[in-house]
Amino acid sequence: MASKSNRSAKAPSQRQLRVGESLRHALSEILAREDFFESDLENVSITISEISVSPDLGNARVYTMPLGGVNADVVLPALNRIAPLLQKLVASKVHLRRAPRLKFLLDESFETAQRINTVFNNLRQ
Repeated sequence: MASKSNRSAKAPSQRQLRVGESLRHALSEILAREDFFESDLENVSITISEISVSPDLGNARVYTMPLGGVNADVVLPALNRIAPLLQKLVASKVHLRRAPRLKFLLDESFETAQRINTVFNNLRQ
């Protein structure tokens, strides 16, 4: 039997990946078309790069970044404030037994890619 530490380090299952992708599509559509009366989200374009779903499908980490990384410190808390509303809207679009609890996190992969690109460019010179 696998130890607890080995189980937590496992790659996501195909079901987790499929559910995460379905959630990402539904959430992207909702954020693009809905008006939430949240002043911090007014006229802000948001990129959802990935949704990581827990093995029990009860929680989902939404990796997001405002367009250009502008006002991330304002947009992220606003998204987490309306997360319960977004969860209900996603539940109506994605047919699961229960909708996962959404937690919005800043996607730092764009920043990391930029740093790596800078390092490689410096090595060439």
